[in-house]
Amino acid sequence: MGATLFKMTVGCIALENYNVISLGRVDSTQTYAHDLIARGAARDKTAVLAVAQTAGRGRYSRTWVSESGNLYTSLIWACAAPDPRLSYAVAVAVAEVLRSHGIKAAIKWPNDILVDGKKICGILIEYVQDFVVVGIGINIVSCPGGLAYGTTCVHEFAPDVTRDDVMARLVRALDKWRVADFADVRAQWTAWAVGVHKMVTYRGENMELLGINENGALMLRHGEKYILAWGDEIQMA
Repeated sequence: MGATLFKMTVGCIALENYNVISLGRVDSTQTYAHDLIARGAARDKTAVLAVAQTAGRGRYSRTWVSESGNLYTSLIWACAAPDPRLSYAVAVAVAEVLRSHGIKAAIKWPNDILVDGKKICGILIEYVQDFVVVGIGINIVSCPGGLAYGTTCVHEFAPDVTRDDVMARLVRALDKWRVADFADVRAQWTAWAVGVHKMVTYRGENMELLGINENGALMLRHGEKYILAWGDEIQMA
């Protein structure tokens, strides 16, 4: 499936300094990005964009329902080493874009964006060789039903917003927040996060989530004991 220029797909919008690969229906933008890297064809600041996905995936290879009209993209950036702080910057960027359209987005650790408690966006970050691939799926015109959790879409709150509007703002926000001082990222994440000062489960114990520290670790309190936690050992309600 060949690539086309972003301008040909979304009218007058262009992504400055990005190599854009615009696809119709693809198995997964994330898989396509991985294949680019494996072939040695990837470069820094590449955006893979698809109209629909037949095998979209999230964390733990969970299926992401990917109907036409929503936003499915994977961004490739050069990356010398994994950085746990990146996920917070990406979440803040997505939430900021939705809020710029009047949608009160909130962040649920580790990778969900919610509106009124319902999921509107999923984020998947994977490190491959000397790159990081950031997959983002945002429900624009529709959302899947029949799931164990509630879902929503942009058009339930802002019916005139298009995928192209969101994509243009998203790339600018990502480029801003991923190079921002982490103190600023941390402050904004904390302001928009759900679950801060609420109970979570860590290694089978209920603990209070206090926030994140300067390195991106979750700060927990268990009675009078304070704990720093990383990764997938946290379960939120």
